[in-house]
Amino acid sequence: MTARRHYITTTIPYVNARPHLGFALELVQADTLARHHRRRGEPVRLLSGTDDNSLKNVLAAEAAGVDVQSFVDRNADAFAALRGPLALSFDDFIRTSSDPRHRVGVERLWRRCAASGDLYRKEYEGLYCVGCEQFYTPGELVDGRCAEHGTEPQPVAEENWFFRLSRYADRLHRLISSGDLRVEPAARRNEVLALIERGLHDFSISRSHSRARGWGIPVPDDPSQVVYVWWDALGNYVTSLGYGTGDSAYERWWGAGDRRVHLIGKGVLRFHAVYWPAILLSAGLPLPTDILVHDYLTVDGRKISKSAGTTVDPAALAAAHGTDAVRWWLLRDVPRVGDADFTPDRLIARADADFAGGLGNLVHRVVTMVHRFRGGIVPAGPPADSGGPASTSASPGEPAGTPVPSGGPAGRLASPAGPALAEVCARAPGLVDAALADFDFRRAVHAVWEIVEEANRYIDATRPWELAREERKGSAEAAQRLDAALLALVTACRTLADELRPFVPDAATRITAQLTPVDGLLPAARPLFPRLQEVTQPA
Repeated sequence: MTARRHYITTTIPYVNARPHLGFALELVQADTLARHHRRRGEPVRLLSGTDDNSLKNVLAAEAAGVDVQSFVDRNADAFAALRGPLALSFDDFIRTSSDPRHRVGVERLWRRCAASGDLYRKEYEGLYCVGCEQFYTPGELVDGRCAEHGTEPQPVAEENWFFRLSRYADRLHRLISSGDLRVEPAARRNEVLALIERGLHDFSISRSHSRARGWGIPVPDDPSQVVYVWWDALGNYVTSLGYGTGDSAYERWWGAGDRRVHLIGKGVLRFHAVYWPAILLSAGLPLPTDILVHDYLTVDGRKISKSAGTTVDPAALAAAHGTDAVRWWLLRDVPRVGDADFTPDRLIARADADFAGGLGNLVHRVVTMVHRFRGGIVPAGPPADSGGPASTSASPGEPAGTPVPSGGPAGRLASPAGPALAEVCARAPGLVDAALADFDFRRAVHAVWEIVEEANRYIDATRPWELAREERKGSAEAAQRLDAALLALVTACRTLADELRPFVPDAATRITAQLTPVDGLLPAARPLFPRLQEVTQPA
């Protein structure tokens, strides 16, 4: 059977300031999905980028006393540079102000919708939130303020181009309610359906050249107007593939792709689940297959936001505490539904409990016992049972690996050596698959963590040190049981490394190195994860 192709995208953030941890959550989630599918042998293209053509970028540059292009270049570079600190494996990174693929694709999309009769020009007066880059009706405000930013929208009156969104209400409702356009979690799907049921209104898709300060893509055949930043930005999902240029990547990943997956924050749900699919319907293009929505990170209950000033620098956080600790907290502690409040102490506590005290302690114990009782040589076991088709770990940003059976290394666990441990290892890949298909990272991580818990129970139950004592007394049965126990534990730890790789690739690499024989011997046991509390506390 041909492997399914997955095109996975993040939103592209405004570059009015440097990146914050809230967007890092989305990057790490998308990267985890991409790495997971690559390890299952499925082709993946992972896209991120920056939204450069926003009025709020212009205003921020003016406030900083810097020309707009230099300002957006500097901040966009900071977003692209997160690849290293967060161990990201994106295949492409698009910048809407400078990427030559983008403008031609946006213009092509505009002309396709115009040809469908869905664009028209009219006078308009409304309340505009620069933070959201969106017009609001008075009924959508909370005490006269934008619910997202807490600011009063500006009254704006001008002549703009409009898109006939109202024409697509019924089709959008059918697509979303049927699951043909999948929106997860269900609460967000219901939110979109309720929005459609209240009635969709045509929306403005251009801004006057003067109000946009001349920054952005000119409307085709109308230089007095600039393309609305959301029309411009949403188009990146296809322009990055060469839409409008004849590039074959567009057909491979979008036109004929199997899964077209957008990861987004809940604050931009309407744009991705209503505006964007309607634009694609008008242009006669395929829709995304999945829109996966995460909630917010907060600090003291307030949304992490560049505009609000509640920011946490993910690069600085990774420099202080390590990439593994940052990725792990984002995937282990952030729920599928509901906001999550961040503090450095919570990140440190989670890393120390799980890495130093849990995973690191387990691997150290196992390797120490192999050296103590078998001179560093992992006991031989029965031939591996492949258990299913192979997958590989090759992906940008991580080394190519040996094909891994879909059942993982658990197939190498002999049934007499801990059937419960073997069972937990064998079922982990399937549980991870199911959890990530449901966009539930915390559940996926829990499925892997069960191996740690079961391995520790197995050590307590088998007590290898007592078996070694009986072996020294001449018990052949104890020697066989000790061999089986050590093999089971090494295999379980290798399974852990394999299944952890999409979540914390650097940690997985260190565990694998600790469990890979050199000249027939495992490397000497060493602490893999320092306790962050001891590293970061003042002297």
